[in-house]
Amino acid sequence: MRIGELTRRTGVNERLLRYYEQQGLLQPERLPSGYRVYRESDVAAVNRIRSLLAAGLSTATIAQILPCLREEGERLVPTCPDLIAQLRAERERMTSAIEELETSRSLLDSVITAGLATTA
Repeated sequence: MRIGELTRRTGVNERLLRYYEQQGLLQPERLPSGYRVYRESDVAAVNRIRSLLAAGLSTATIAQILPCLREEGERLVPTCPDLIAQLRAERERMTSAIEELETSRSLLDSVITAGLATTA
């Protein structure tokens, strides 16, 4: 299928599909004319990519772990032994980022509260 069909089937625009290709997440066949030809399996791959991006993973991380995932119904299941450790590390990175954001929000709340007290 060509890129327009993949766009229709996944809801992901052509520019983003090209970006996924640049990041190594998709590898469409190239015709001599330069047109991209996608496989049926690329529909599922794009959906997996979107799910992983929504989970907060970067495209670089997704490129590393995508070959180690398979779909079981609605779930993604790891197939490589070291993937769980890598995903745990990503989760810890996210947890740290959330904690830092919560600290920043708390500081901002203090500044706002102090500003309200001086203008009242």
